[in-house]
Amino acid sequence: MSKTFELARDAWGAYFDTVSRGLAGKQVDIEIAALSLGSQVAAAWLPVFGVTYDPKNDLLAVMADGLDHMIRHPRQIFVDSDGAELHSIHAIDGDGNSQIIRFRSPLGLPGAAPA
Repeated sequence: MSKTFELARDAWGAYFDTVSRGLAGKQVDIEIAALSLGSQVAAAWLPVFGVTYDPKNDLLAVMADGLDHMIRHPRQIFVDSDGAELHSIHAIDGDGNSQIIRFRSPLGLPGAAPA
């Protein structure tokens, strides 16, 4: 069963290092919601490589095929996970914008052999 919770700031680095290993083969969708911009899609179901937090630069990074999405100075991070399986991240960035990062497994084609 999926559970949503706020991550403590001192746990961000270790948490994302751990769950990034489980993102292999998944896709990512990134949406940014800001009063000044409205809702913008930054990435639509790209193959994801991982998520990391850099405490030195106070930066949450989502690496995907053709995109490195940086969330500068995150204030809060909420995650929706089922054990070690990460479903989504909701980050409030330094400007107060909401950034929603969703993960999914690619859809399999009927009759396709498993990889």
